[in-house]
Amino acid sequence: MVALAFTEFLCGLSHTHDLLVKALTIRLDLDLVSEKPSDDQPSASQLPDDVWEQFTRDSERDIRSSAPKEPSARARMVTERLRRQEERGELPPGWRTGPVWQEMNGRAARRRKLWTVLGVTAAVAVAVVALKPSVLPGDPFGTGGSQAAEASPLPAETTAPTAPPGASDPEIPTLDEPFAGSPALRWADGEAGIVLPEAKAVGPVSKDRVEQALKLTKKLLVGANLDPAAVRGGRPGAALSVLDPKQPDVLDHLDTALRSPSPKYDPLTLFSRFDPDEVRPVGDVIKTRGRMTFQKGTHGGVAVRADYTFVYPVVRADGPTEVTRTIVRRVVEVELADPARYQVTPGRLLLLEYDQEIGNSSCFVYDGYLHPEFSSSSPTGAAPSGPATDPYDRSKDIDDGDREDCGTVTRT
Repeated sequence: MVALAFTEFLCGLSHTHDLLVKALTIRLDLDLVSEKPSDDQPSASQLPDDVWEQFTRDSERDIRSSAPKEPSARARMVTERLRRQEERGELPPGWRTGPVWQEMNGRAARRRKLWTVLGVTAAVAVAVVALKPSVLPGDPFGTGGSQAAEASPLPAETTAPTAPPGASDPEIPTLDEPFAGSPALRWADGEAGIVLPEAKAVGPVSKDRVEQALKLTKKLLVGANLDPAAVRGGRPGAALSVLDPKQPDVLDHLDTALRSPSPKYDPLTLFSRFDPDEVRPVGDVIKTRGRMTFQKGTHGGVAVRADYTFVYPVVRADGPTEVTRTIVRRVVEVELADPARYQVTPGRLLLLEYDQEIGNSSCFVYDGYLHPEFSSSSPTGAAPSGPATDPYDRSKDIDDGDREDCGTVTRT
C-alpha cells in the first residue's frame, strides 16, 4: 500500500514537472518571437510586468489544482478492504466495471432514440397542423369559424330569442347540402325540433293531463307541417284527428279550405302543402325550431301555445336542380278542456287560434299550395307590396297588420 501511494506521489511530481516545463517553454517561445516582432504583435519584452505576473500566478494555480493528492489514511484503508473482499469473492462480479450501469445507459440510449423518433413525428404533425389547422377535431384554434359553428346543433329553444339569427355564410344550397347558407343548418331535424316542456300540474289540472295536452299539440304540429304525405299535397288526416269534432265550425272551415281553397278558406293558415306537380322536396329533412308553453285554460283544462318555424328545401318537379327554401312560422293555441264541465270530446283539442307567416312563396295565390320562388325564374304571383322581413327572426311576434300586404324576404 505504501509503495502504491509513493508511486502515485511520483506521478504527481512528474505531472507538476511537465506543467513547469510547459510554462518555461511558453516563456521561451515568447522570447524567441520577440526577436522578430511583427508590427501588430508586441514582443515578450514589451509585455507589462503585471501581465507576466498574472500569467505566472494562473500557471501555478493550475499546477496545484491538477496535481494528484496523496490519499488519506481512511481512503487507503477502504481501498485495502475492498481489495481483500474481492480476493475472497465477497464482491459481486463486475463491481468495478458496473454492468448494471451499462444496462441503464443502454435503456437511456433507447429512450433517447425513441424520443428522437417521437420528436420528428411531432415536428411533422406540427407542420401539418400549421398548413391545415382544420385537421384537428373540434377546431380548437377557431380557424374553421363559421364551419365549426354551423356543424354544432343549437340547444332547444326555451324562451323567446332577443334577436334574429346572425348572418350565415352566403353559400348556395345544393341537393347534397340543401340548408347551406341558412341559419336552419343548426336547427333540429323534423320532430326532434319539437321538444316538449316538463309537464307540471296547473291548478286543478293534473300533471298527466298537462302531459297529454302537450303530446296532442305535438301530434297536431307534426301532422300539419312534417307529415310527408301532407307536405306533398295530401290530406293532413293525422292533424285533423286530434281536433275536437264538437267544434263543427272549425272542422267545416278546414274541410272547405282543403277541398276548395280561396282567399277566405285558405288551408295554408294551418297546413304546409306543396303542389307535387310543381315542386318536390329535397331529401327527407325539414328543419324545425320553436318552443311550447302552457297555462291554465278558459275551459277548465290546460291551454297550450306552440310557436314553431319550419324550413322546406325544394326543387322544381320538371328536372332543374336549383334548390330554394320556403320558411313557414306558425303560432297555434289549443286547449284540452275538462269534459266533466264542458261538452267536449275527451282526448281531443279545442283549436282556439292559429296564425302563420310565410317566407318565399308567391303572393296572393290561393290554390291551397305554397309556391316557392326560384332565383332563375320570374315570380308567378303578384309583385310584393309589403316590407322586407327576415323569415328566420323569431324574436318578434307574428305581424297582425294588413294581410293585404305581401312583402319580400331578406334571406331564405
